[in-house]
Amino acid sequence: MNEIKKPVNIVDVTYARTGGSVNTDALGMREMQQRVFTKRDAQHLLVKAPPASGKSRALMFVGLDKLYNQDRKKVIVAVPERSIGASFASTKLTEHGFFADWEVKPEHNLCDPGSSQGKVGAFIDFLNGPNAIMVCTHATLRFAFEKLAPDAFDGTVLAIDEFHHVSADTEANRLGALLRAVMNGSDAHIVAMTGSYFRGDSVPILSAEDEEKFTPVTFNYYDQLNGYQYLHSLGIGHHFYQGRYTDAIGEVFDLNKKTIIHIPNVNSGESTKDKIEEVGFIIDSIGHVEDTDPDTGIISIRRSDTGVILRVADLVDDTDQKKRADTLHYLATVASKDRDAVDVILALGMAKEGFDWPFAEHALTIAYRASLTEVIQIIGRVTRDSPGKEHAQFTNLIAEPDAPQGEVKVSVNNMLKAITASLLMEQVLAQNFTFKTKHPGEGSAPPPGVITIKGFKEPSTNRVKQIVETDLNDLKATILQDDTFAKAAAGSVAPETTNKVLIPKIIRERYPDLDESQVEELRQQVVVDSVIKNGEVREVGDKRFIKMSEKFVNIDDININLIDSVNPFQRAFEVMSKAVTPSVLRIISDAITATRIEFTDEEAFSLFPKIQQWAKVNGRKPDVRSEDPTEKRYAEALLYLQKRKQQHLAEQRSTQTVDES
Repeated sequence: MNEIKKPVNIVDVTYARTGGSVNTDALGMREMQQRVFTKRDAQHLLVKAPPASGKSRALMFVGLDKLYNQDRKKVIVAVPERSIGASFASTKLTEHGFFADWEVKPEHNLCDPGSSQGKVGAFIDFLNGPNAIMVCTHATLRFAFEKLAPDAFDGTVLAIDEFHHVSADTEANRLGALLRAVMNGSDAHIVAMTGSYFRGDSVPILSAEDEEKFTPVTFNYYDQLNGYQYLHSLGIGHHFYQGRYTDAIGEVFDLNKKTIIHIPNVNSGESTKDKIEEVGFIIDSIGHVEDTDPDTGIISIRRSDTGVILRVADLVDDTDQKKRADTLHYLATVASKDRDAVDVILALGMAKEGFDWPFAEHALTIAYRASLTEVIQIIGRVTRDSPGKEHAQFTNLIAEPDAPQGEVKVSVNNMLKAITASLLMEQVLAQNFTFKTKHPGEGSAPPPGVITIKGFKEPSTNRVKQIVETDLNDLKATILQDDTFAKAAAGSVAPETTNKVLIPKIIRERYPDLDESQVEELRQQVVVDSVIKNGEVREVGDKRFIKMSEKFVNIDDININLIDSVNPFQRAFEVMSKAVTPSVLRIISDAITATRIEFTDEEAFSLFPKIQQWAKVNGRKPDVRSEDPTEKRYAEALLYLQKRKQQHLAEQRSTQTVDES
């Protein structure tokens, strides 16, 4: 093994370990479950909470209350795959203080082996029978719905787990169409649950009209992790390599950590196109294979460096389906409870959503992942609380762009997007603040968790408040996934343009129902929240200072204009600058420059006052050949404005000629 190198972390968060999110009350409820239960009377309930926060049990509490106290007759729980159905198995809740137990009859557990379509008859029998609770897959629910009218769900509670699988795009997503039909054609109560704060693509989960029907309950990552007993810190970072990843993986693969390695998809540039051989390389980097357990498929490998035996689960090789099924069963039944049962899991497309290995400390993921949902699911595998686990780490092993390669542009874009995705995760994982307007003469210090800002516009409508309270991370995900914004985040445009032109444009596209004053309120919330969470904060005595534009500013003195002068995601490029060699950084800069953002009238006009100020200070116009990116951008904007002026004059002359003739 090579010397282990520490990845370049973008996120380093430390938590207080208050125990608040894992302790239970007199009814056996954790903090998140208590929050959900207070909203139990809502007909449409949307629960956003991280992995391991207890969403399945929260559903049990709400479902039983709806059966006993809200005149509901049935509870149907739909999960994306059979293995997740075990989370909703029969549970003795009365032993912990609740008034009833969650009981699923064996014949109504439709997550047992067999085809989803073959279970449609059992689904319909359940609707017509006496029992109250059923668990099935999303696929079984869809197939059954093809045989039923929406009003067949009258009197039911329909609970959809991993709700991010639903999409408002009804042409492409049958589950989304089903949900809309049930909401509009029956009196069903809906409980939607997701551990992902955003989809991996640009299609919203719900239309704005349908989303307004839901009562949201959000329990964020900070609430969850700060309330653990054991986990104290979390790091999210990157390690860049050249050549083949199989030669570089040893630099970050710490054999002393319980690790899940996600090898690259065969279609990615990082893949060698031979997944079995890649597994072999990783095994060879550990040491010598001693044996493979015929009952569980677990591979025992003697480490080359210490001679200690490591137990490895291979979920990549799918040539023997029975062997893989045996391994998965062992992981679910033994390894989830016994820390010594397995040390390393090798996966491709598995060990993500709903996978429970609480002892996992390190998620080592090779290649850029386009889906933010996938990233948060992978990180969620290592953020479970477990005795002896003080630190959890997510490392993304990414190929550096190489000048001779023809895919430099793709490689640079992948680097940018991977790092901006990590910056988004920092937003999700950091403490939340409430922002208020600072009024003239206001002297007393705001309460903890509140920051006052001069010139800040607070949300003035319930719609903006709802987006801020429950959808801000989704909106940030949309912004960071925008191709134009990814280039802007690397510093190729002025911060004011990023904050006042690009972000409002994306907000308008995401929320076409907002007027301009609402767009501005939401824009300010996004920028302020992002800058504060990405900023380095220092405490000196009883004062707090935040780093903005290379200097520290007293938080009590910040105003909206100062915040708008900061690119909230500039640190993406700063991280790359420190993590790669100067020659690679030049390749990245050149690639960004070559694909620079074309001007719009709005952006160019917004820059003109700054161009005038720049010319006044420097005594000359900005030069398009300058090495300084800001001066170069100003010069390009000036040329664009001159060209637009010429076009405007030509159009006026043309109009005048037509009028005279």
